[in-house]
Amino acid sequence: MTLDELKKACSAGDIDTVLVCFVDMQGRLIGKRFHAKFFIDSGFAETHVCDYLLADDITMEPVPGYKAASWDKGYGDFVLKPDMSTLRRIPWLEGTALVLCDVLDHHTHADLAHSPRAILRQQIKRVESLGMQPFMASELEFYLFDETYDSARQKSYSNLTTTGHYIEDYHIFQTSKEEGVMRSIRNGLEGAGIPVESSKGEWGPGQEEINVRYTNAL
Repeated sequence: MTLDELKKACSAGDIDTVLVCFVDMQGRLIGKRFHAKFFIDSGFAETHVCDYLLADDITMEPVPGYKAASWDKGYGDFVLKPDMSTLRRIPWLEGTALVLCDVLDHHTHADLAHSPRAILRQQIKRVESLGMQPFMASELEFYLFDETYDSARQKSYSNLTTTGHYIEDYHIFQTSKEEGVMRSIRNGLEGAGIPVESSKGEWGPGQEEINVRYTNAL
């Protein structure tokens, strides 16, 4: 999706929200929800977030001892610069588009060296310097549980009930029972411009796998 296409979708009332995100050290999407009109007016240029977001743990608690940001040093901001080539509509959230950002130093606007995207970009440059071009594919594996977020938390995330009760590796019957979720994921990714090859059951009860088609590393 281009910025002009977003403008048309916003004017038509099809999109009203833009997720402006970066990937943190834990591989999560972190960012803000912009009203589409503000994003189109100025938000597409850049925004700012607190720099503790690359110095925290899985529970979002700031971790001491980082050189880049800490309670001792004091926290500031870094810049999120939307990479407009990643702008896309996401089918699983109504009226919503998403864009991924480069993380830049607040003062110099240079790549923040310890951000995951900058680290990957440096690795790509190293490979290209050897006369090669890196491609990557994602094999995403996860478990499905017959739980809610609240029930899982009440169980301290242990002894959770899986959707299946036996090994379902390549098992068509068992995965047919889970197809309501898996089909939505396959079609959601495809609808967001992320081509999917296949999904299958994996070794554990309730364990699933989705294979995303290989493409450029970044």
